[in-house]
Amino acid sequence: MTNARKRRRPEQIVKALAEGEAMLAAGNSAAEVYQKLGDVESTWMRWKKQFGGMKSDEAKRLRELEVENQRLKELLAEAELDKKMLKMIAEGNF
Repeated sequence: MTNARKRRRPEQIVKALAEGEAMLAAGNSAAEVYQKLGDVESTWMRWKKQFGGMKSDEAKRLRELEVENQRLKELLAEAELDKKMLKMIAEGNF
């Protein structure tokens, strides 16, 4: 049986970072913090780089903006494709 892990939401990551920082400040070793949170050092560092200093609501808003940005990029790509097709049709190169 595999240990499949669910992806954590940004607000959960921010909470885990805050908890881990508190544990480190209390004198726990980094290895103990990683074990307690169920993560590895590389994940911790990546999260710290991406979400360090954020509050939970800020992380949630960031995720919402990322989703909206992706949707807008897809709309722009579709519009550019439509424009290119119309240009080809107008030139008779279809």
